[in-house]
Amino acid sequence: MNLATGLRAAALPVLAVVLASGVLGVELANGGAHYRPLRPADPCVTRSVTSVSTGIEGLTERLVLIGLDNAACRLGVSREALTVQLAQSGSPTDAQVAALRSGLLAAVDRLNAAGQLPRPSQLTNEAVAASNLNGFLKAAIRAVPDSLIDAAFTTDDLLRRTISDLDLRALLTNLDDADDLNSQVTSAVKKAVTDALVARVRGLL
Repeated sequence: MNLATGLRAAALPVLAVVLASGVLGVELANGGAHYRPLRPADPCVTRSVTSVSTGIEGLTERLVLIGLDNAACRLGVSREALTVQLAQSGSPTDAQVAALRSGLLAAVDRLNAAGQLPRPSQLTNEAVAASNLNGFLKAAIRAVPDSLIDAAFTTDDLLRRTISDLDLRALLTNLDDADDLNSQVTSAVKKAVTDALVARVRGLL
């Protein structure tokens, strides 16, 4: 190994120390010495909730996220802690079931008050497409005027009735993990809303 190569090899550790010291200095100058782990968001503080999905799926995803926040607030824990508790317990308590149902109903009220609930007619085509009705009935439902659908019932009423009838205890029993909780509740609410919407519109025929 020649002299130049040896000097470069010896300089590398020194350079590493200098760079590390520089990074540490920047962190300290910007309050790095006071670092604290991030705490879960307070579920009692209203936070905006969005979804990359649209239609019924996007609506139910927002309902579930807000509903879990509301339930966690009522139980005095974070949304993340409640999700883990429900996923690991194997069987929900009466308090957890009641809190989630109340939280979902409150989520409907919040979205309704903010004008963020779509009209029933805006969800009808998606609901009908997802149903197992025969082609004739699907075509007949799609032919019902939007104005008639929207005059027959409201989305908030449909959601409240659907959530009130949902078997949350069965839904929350024996979940695999926290992600499973979100997907299972969202899927169940989506299916219930779809079925209820189709039944209401079908009743107009």
